[in-house]
Order: sequence, then structure tokens, then C-alpha cells
Amino acid sequence: MDKQAKLHLMGRIDDKLSELPWYVTEFIDSKKRKLSASTLLNYCHDYIIFFDWLITENFTTVQKRTEIELSTLETLTIRETESFLSFLEYQLGNNKLTINRKLSSLKSLFDYLQNKAETIDLKPYIQRNVMAKMDLNAVKESQETIANRMEGKILRENDFEAFRVFVAYDYGELNKTNKRIMNFHQFNRERDTAIISLILGSGLRLSEVSGINLEDLDLTKSSVRVTRKGGKEQYVYFSSQASLDIENYLQVRETRYTPNKNEKYLFIAAPVGRKGKNRRLTQRSIEKLVEKYATAFGKPALTVHSLRHSFATRYHIENNDVPKLKNQLGHSSIQTTMIYTHLTDDQMRNAVNNMDK
Repeated sequence: MDKQAKLHLMGRIDDKLSELPWYVTEFIDSKKRKLSASTLLNYCHDYIIFFDWLITENFTTVQKRTEIELSTLETLTIRETESFLSFLEYQLGNNKLTINRKLSSLKSLFDYLQNKAETIDLKPYIQRNVMAKMDLNAVKESQETIANRMEGKILRENDFEAFRVFVAYDYGELNKTNKRIMNFHQFNRERDTAIISLILGSGLRLSEVSGINLEDLDLTKSSVRVTRKGGKEQYVYFSSQASLDIENYLQVRETRYTPNKNEKYLFIAAPVGRKGKNRRLTQRSIEKLVEKYATAFGKPALTVHSLRHSFATRYHIENNDVPKLKNQLGHSSIQTTMIYTHLTDDQMRNAVNNMDK
């Protein structure tokens, strides 16, 4: 992530913190060196949901989040906290993994208040920590179960080029009777094709694609510098088809989007309105872009993440080299990469079935 994008995220974090109690700001400040800006922003969103719930359920007499006192947190019971988790599941429709993430956010905050923060007289901010008593949901799935769930959400080899061509050409033909949609597609099709092709040809994460700057690209080596989880920089290779599509996009980038000299981000959002300004294509915009094309292509379950899975599955079929795939995907554990060995078990299954013939 470049400096400009990080500053934008930090600005959003500051906006959220202005709506939260002072001790949350202190906690977030203590984590800025250790956690990514996107993680801290997610923390803020989670805390806003939690503090709004406290007010709605009358666990505090104040009506503003910023006024909620530490004593309110300290006196929450296990039963009351369980009701918050039920609220997440049944009112907000959160699944078990999402609830675990939000509970982990709260555990981190409460742990800071009890075990790290100190008053002037060297006492903890809270004596009692109800979140330490709360267990995360048991979400245990075998790699094969995860693989089976992913099975219907990825592109197989024959679909790679079909989807790419659909983004580059067929989507416009499909919508040629709608002049607005067709013109918008004509304006952005080289950019959109380059994005789809890059993900399918490299397995990059959403944040990594959005964060690419021009100076990160090395087209002679078909590689791009990205910042992996944990802040580690790495050069990642992409396919020759992705290289061609990126080159095609770069040929129209200057004349079509007319970026300023300081706008070095690779993928640019089209200006909106007469006075619209160029800006980096956000992660959410890329998600919506993929969603639009996937739905029109007849595979609405496709997401940026499943395109990454599609690359990984194809790579494993063609190379059968899990350590190299682990490095390409930026996984910290090889166990995560092993999921893709289960996605390619069709040949083994067919071989066993053929024994009965």
C-alpha cells in the first residue's frame, strides 16, 4: 500500500475514532505500529456496532458513544455479552467466522484495558474483563471440506480465456442496446480486462491489486512488487497473457484517464461528473467490477477471492509444486496452500470409480 492510500485509510480511522470513547482511540494508537490500517479500520467498525448495541439495549444511560464509561464495560455479565453475540448472529445475520472476528476485536480492546493500559496511580483501566471469559465459535473444517465448498465457485481451465474474452468484448456486445452501459464498458474495458487477467494470472489478493503503483511493475520480467500480509514486500510473477493485457491498458491509460504526474497508481477510477477527479480504483470498486462481470457471465458466485482460488487450482494442476505455490500466494503456512491439492482430487476419484467397471 502506498503512502497516499495509507493516509486515506488513516483519515477514515480518525473519523471513526471521533465517534468512539477516548480509551478506544488510545488502544488504536497503541496498535498503529503493529497492525495494518485496514485491520484498524475494521476494529473501529466493530466497536461502533458494539457501543451502539450498549446504548440501544440500555446498558448505559448516555446517548453518545463517546460518553460510554469504562465502568459500563467492566460490569457487563457473561449472559449480557452472549446476548450481543446472538444479536450479531440473528439480527445482523453474521456467520460464525464473522462473529469470531468481531469478538476477537473486542477481546483485544478489553485485554488492553485490563492488562496494558494504566492510570496515573498505575492501576489497570478495568479490573474485570468479561471478554476473556467468552469462547470463540468452534469453526473446524477439514481442508477437503473447504475445498468442496470452493469447488463450485472457481473457474476451471477452459473458463479462464472465456471469462477474459467476455470482459474484454462480449459484455459490451451483450449490452449494445443500452448506450450508457456500452459506452462505460468501452471506456474501461482495457483496464477491467487487465485487472481480471492479472488476478487469474497471478493469484494476487484484492488489496494487493488495488495497491499497485506504476513503479511496482516490471513488464520485462512479468512481475509486480506488492505488500503482503504482515507488511512484507515481494515480487510476484504473472502470466504472459496478463502482461499483454496490462500493456494494452497502459497504452490508453494516459490519454483516456489523463492522470496527473503525481497519480502513479496503476488502476484508475473513471472521473465522475464534470468536475470529477481521478483516484485509485478502490478495493470495493474492484469487488463490484468483478461481481458485475461474473453475474453477466452466468457465474454470480465468482468473486475476487475465488478468481485467486482459480489461479491456485490451475497452478497446482499444471505444476504440482506446493512450496512454490505457497510463495506465489503469499501464504504464511503451507497447510493453507494444501487446500488446493484437495481441489484437484478428481483424477484420483475417477480412478477409484473406474475399478468397479
